[in-house]
Amino acid sequence: MSDFTGRCLCGAVTFSGTWGGDPLRACHCSQCRRWSGHVWAAAGTEGLTLDGPVKWFRSSDQAERGFCPECGSSLFWRRLDGSGVEVAPGAVDNPTGQRLQGHIFVADKGDYYDIADRLPQEQQG
Repeated sequence: MSDFTGRCLCGAVTFSGTWGGDPLRACHCSQCRRWSGHVWAAAGTEGLTLDGPVKWFRSSDQAERGFCPECGSSLFWRRLDGSGVEVAPGAVDNPTGQRLQGHIFVADKGDYYDIADRLPQEQQG
């Protein structure tokens, strides 16, 4: 049994898994903002099962990002060392069972918004 199921916007990619690993945090780095159009949020998983045509883009020496090649939905982030895949909670079917736990890379955040939710903020990751 999985903790969650989800899909991309067009439904070509579906997935399921169990929450585990990194908590749900919002990332404000420039790569995540360009990737998502604003702030990227993701949480760690275990036993993630993917079905569909996921395309992976290597965005740095440490990680790559997974998306649907049909509709372009930003879905996954994973470390190149194989230590884990994180899932965007916006692509997960409700209820997600998640709550935002904090913010990372706030030193790189955009100048067009404020972080005002009183959650922990890390200047880097």
